[in-house]
Amino acid sequence: MHKINILLVDDREENLIALEALIKRDDINIINTTCPNEALKLAWENDISIALIDVQMPEIDGFELTEMLKSNPRTKDILVIFVTAISKDVKYVVKGLNAGAIDYLYKPLNPYVTAAKVDSFVQLAKAQYEIKKKNEELANYAIVVNNSPDIICSVNAIDNNILTISPAIETLTGYKIDDVLGQKITQFLVEEDQESFQNQLQNLVYGMLNIVVAEVRLKKSNQDILWVEYRVSHKNDTYFFNISDITNQKEYENQLIEAKTSAENAKKVKEFFLANMSHELRTPINGIIGLSNLLNSTTLDEDQKEMVKLLEVSSQSLLGVVNDLLDLSKIESGKFSILRKEINLKDQLQSVTNLLRFKADEKLIKLNLVIDQSVPTYIIADGLRLNQILMNLLSNAIKFTEKGSVTLSVKAKKNTSDAVTLTISVTDTGIGIQANRIDNIFEPYVQAEDDTAMKYGGTGLGLAIVKKLTELKGGKLSVSSKIGEGSVFTFENNFALDSVMSNFSVELDPKFASFKGKRVLLAEDNMVNQFMIMKILKEWEIEVSAVDNGLKVLEYLRSDNFDLILMDTHMPDMGGFEATQKIRNEFEGAKKAIKIISLSAAVLEEEKQAALAAGMDDVLTKPFKLVDLHRLMSKMLV
Repeated sequence: MHKINILLVDDREENLIALEALIKRDDINIINTTCPNEALKLAWENDISIALIDVQMPEIDGFELTEMLKSNPRTKDILVIFVTAISKDVKYVVKGLNAGAIDYLYKPLNPYVTAAKVDSFVQLAKAQYEIKKKNEELANYAIVVNNSPDIICSVNAIDNNILTISPAIETLTGYKIDDVLGQKITQFLVEEDQESFQNQLQNLVYGMLNIVVAEVRLKKSNQDILWVEYRVSHKNDTYFFNISDITNQKEYENQLIEAKTSAENAKKVKEFFLANMSHELRTPINGIIGLSNLLNSTTLDEDQKEMVKLLEVSSQSLLGVVNDLLDLSKIESGKFSILRKEINLKDQLQSVTNLLRFKADEKLIKLNLVIDQSVPTYIIADGLRLNQILMNLLSNAIKFTEKGSVTLSVKAKKNTSDAVTLTISVTDTGIGIQANRIDNIFEPYVQAEDDTAMKYGGTGLGLAIVKKLTELKGGKLSVSSKIGEGSVFTFENNFALDSVMSNFSVELDPKFASFKGKRVLLAEDNMVNQFMIMKILKEWEIEVSAVDNGLKVLEYLRSDNFDLILMDTHMPDMGGFEATQKIRNEFEGAKKAIKIISLSAAVLEEEKQAALAAGMDDVLTKPFKLVDLHRLMSKMLV
């Protein structure tokens, strides 16, 4: 509760005590003094609303004190009541009123009259205080409105005419205030936005919303477009708007949208390029590897066998480069996934070591495998990616080791009933890495020395892929090295355990079982691959027919019966996806349900999923191993 300050001035202390006793109440604060000079000081320092002043005082009388108060802007609004024992002669009344007083109290004071008059003036002072407060608020609001960068306006809710508007209208739109007052607000909107704007206002009128926040386009005086965000409320048939310029924000949003669209288009182009590059590179490599396998099964002299061996090594090397490039692109684009299942860890470690042993033997390097007794036989892991990590680390170690040894060691750091932390290290006695280059070797296309590629070959992608694969698997990769003494690469990761070997499988007989009596339709447009696959299938005693596009697949299937279709995805006239969809949708019975294996050079997971979505039963990625083709066909031809 705001208290009214009342100043009592009388040269006699007993008069002050008596007067204070008469007017004392909870909603007033009484300040008194017997000195007129002190009264001036108190009036200046305190917010005095009412002053009860004795007329007859020594030095300065009440008339003079009142004139002094009224002459000062700070105290001129004080309501002065004279308290006097002088005659009620008119000349004294006139003199007091002329001095600035508004009433008189005559001694001896009547308590009822005194209390009543003071109460009326207290109510008047309170009203003046509220008016003053409101005026200050209005003045402050006017300052805010007039200096706001936003357009603040009120609009008649019945006819949409603008009632008031802030000066910002001139800055933002170029219109003068007088140009817009009394005009309909909708005439300043872009025509396409007017209907939605009216609908939003109706939501306010009918009480569906308390406030509307929306965007709209305004027409500036020069006909340029201004994007704005408006906030509007409704009360007493009036809309109250706050309108903010968001043109720069909209331009930035549009730039972001364009950048996003451009990035998405670039991503699609990149993925399309990767898919095509995968097909164009891996398909001929598949043919080279397949033909070298076929050639190796024929009668050859020692020189020819050596040449076939070199052909196989070269094609596998080329395949490794292609795989590295595609894997790095998939990881960077987020298309790379880790597929975990139970694997025989010890068998995989032995297989990796055996595969690379011939490279070590060629350089007269000893290749060691050390598996700690605490290492479990079976773990849950992505065997393919673990194999990739190990192959890259071992190949790298062998490449940069001229003498001595390379050792693959595995230890179990923590072992519980359902998980194990494995530490896998590859230690070599090679050339080593300079300390200031260690951090760089995990960057794509970067090698430890500028002339490394010239001396030892390679793309500089292997360790970058190992690093990214390690991170994807949730593990850590570290390296320590000394120039001339060798390096140690350590891969540490947690693996889940499963005591039930549900996914354990026995490797097929390398002689490959016969499929005698089975009929297969091969769809492959690459003649080298077609020749190679047909020869393999015939060796497995399969009756095979070959076509080079999807249209011929449909023709052959309509006129003949087959047990299985091996379908390339990219073929002229009609590809494998479309041909498969037509088989699933247009044929009946056994032909509709015929097993179809996609022979694809695709490495992107989306393409593999697209093959399955098209109706294919499985996907075999080129270049493939004969054991994988035989295993997959065995599953389909049961």
